[in-house]
Amino acid sequence: MAGAFTPYSSVWKLYKPYWKRVNFLSIAAIVVLCSASYLLGIWQHGGGGATSRAASSTILATVSCDDNNNSPSSTAVTALDFANHHAADESGFAAPARRDFPACEAKYSEYTPCEDVARSLKFPRDRLIYRERHCPVKGEELRCLIPAPAGYRNPFPWPESRGVAWFANVPHKELTVEKAVQNWIRVDGEKFRFPGGGTMFPNGADAYIDEIDRLINLRDGSVRTAIDTGCGVASWGAYLLSRDILTMSFAPRDSHEAQVQFALERGVPAMVGILASNRLPYPSRAFDMAHCSRCLIPWHQYDGLYLIEIDRILRPGGYWILSGPPINWKRHWKGWERSQEDLSAEQSAIEATAKRLCWKKIKEEGDIAIWQKPTNHIHCKANRKIIQSPQFCTDQNPDAAWYTKMEACITPLPEVDSIQDMAGGELKRWPERLVAVPPRISSGSLNGVTDEMFFQDTELWKKRVGYYKKLLNLGEKGRYRNLLDMNAQFGGFAAAMIDEPVWVMNVVPTAANSSTLGVIYERGLIGTYQDWCEAMSTYPRTYDLLHADSVFTLYKDRCQMEDILLEMDRILRPEGTVIFRDDVDVLVKIRSITDGMRWKSQIADHEDGPRQKEKILLAVKDYWTLSDQ
Repeated sequence: MAGAFTPYSSVWKLYKPYWKRVNFLSIAAIVVLCSASYLLGIWQHGGGGATSRAASSTILATVSCDDNNNSPSSTAVTALDFANHHAADESGFAAPARRDFPACEAKYSEYTPCEDVARSLKFPRDRLIYRERHCPVKGEELRCLIPAPAGYRNPFPWPESRGVAWFANVPHKELTVEKAVQNWIRVDGEKFRFPGGGTMFPNGADAYIDEIDRLINLRDGSVRTAIDTGCGVASWGAYLLSRDILTMSFAPRDSHEAQVQFALERGVPAMVGILASNRLPYPSRAFDMAHCSRCLIPWHQYDGLYLIEIDRILRPGGYWILSGPPINWKRHWKGWERSQEDLSAEQSAIEATAKRLCWKKIKEEGDIAIWQKPTNHIHCKANRKIIQSPQFCTDQNPDAAWYTKMEACITPLPEVDSIQDMAGGELKRWPERLVAVPPRISSGSLNGVTDEMFFQDTELWKKRVGYYKKLLNLGEKGRYRNLLDMNAQFGGFAAAMIDEPVWVMNVVPTAANSSTLGVIYERGLIGTYQDWCEAMSTYPRTYDLLHADSVFTLYKDRCQMEDILLEMDRILRPEGTVIFRDDVDVLVKIRSITDGMRWKSQIADHEDGPRQKEKILLAVKDYWTLSDQ
């Protein structure tokens, strides 16, 4: 069973800093000692024997997962071990005084600060705006640690977790009753079982995906990134993973209690989100495929505003799949308890909006209809003389999507020379697209970013992740599944982890003023925008590992360090791991705060050696629950 750090010794000192008496003899001695220490350091860093290193310094700390604690884990976890040659000298940096953070009350066990149900009721019900992000204002933030429910256990390892989760981790039975006949989820003793069903695919997601595959090719690598709007417990995305299709699933925090939380417990990418008034937090041309299976989104209302947003985030040539009302209404209208006239009018409105967006209807067969976005806008712009609405957007950043209001206008695709050209450039098929230069870089769309810089970044992260694996055993079976890169840049960390049984949520912070999230999607990865001065749109205990590269330098003077760290604690599972990369003075301050958050940590050297000012802080969150307060 996994447990907590057990520090064995403090960081060793390279030199004794001062002598009380200064004279010529002592100066000479200092020169000799420093020279000898310097030469010894060069020898050690350049490949001196392990025996000599062990003899010359002490073991820093062992991050152990103690079998004697009370953590009921589903998998055995080995020790995280730091040898002395990874040590960082932090002696020259003073840390602030330690402050211990209390546990929050039990009612906050599933607290989502920006989707808090009580706070949401203060906002308009029109278009479900009250279910959008509404974060606490200054002074309303909690200053305590979100507790795990009593009996919390480490989730099952992937792929077992796709079909089973611990009841104690998400103690809600509502969906098992409400969706009993639809094969979503059922209780089996102390576990939940996920048979893989859905409202429109009671025979299972695999069979449903096979139906889609007969209509469009899901096997040739041309479809890699997908988005599932109103995802339920994310069975569609869960079963697409075996076909190398990575799905961003989202649903609001609403009457379907904990549906996104169930998805995350299963080890499936998901976020809390809704189509209301703001753009979805993704760049333009992000997804190869979008999906709605009885998602209850009113596509035909508000002048087609929500379909216009799907058009923005679909790549040229991407697909939109709709199943459920109003598709195949002639067969289902009685069961849906709606009139034939109403359903017919809804489908006609959807068809008309799709046509105005210049989408082509590929197929409608049984309960499934599929449309395809054009590969460029040459014809679409020409027909605006006939089709008056919607017009193309002007003076708009197509990738802006952090509290950016949706507009009833078409996001223009990049210009092309001929009707045969793919707007924005051709994407390689998966898996080649992961390492190929993304079109946004090769086309020069990102100022100052070259092909060579991309290749260098890719190699750099291969090296860094290789070093992480030596420190943490990142490849350990069953320990890690849900990963978060808090400052993803080009997605290099996620790309370097591609052969591990994990998925990575790549965040491009709003403070970075960067357009690289589009590059991440062109590589066949997924991610989101996020301001780390606010809470993330996810449940507590979402991630097994957080990677924070220069996040605190980026957010210096923007918000309190402890605000970001408390949010990290909220979204990190008990016994989860954090990798910080930053200047050593920043890491010392971080460590002084996390010491009061029931975390254990150790500063390690940069992969290029001890002379680098940038260091690595490795931390593990203690196992504790409501019953341990």
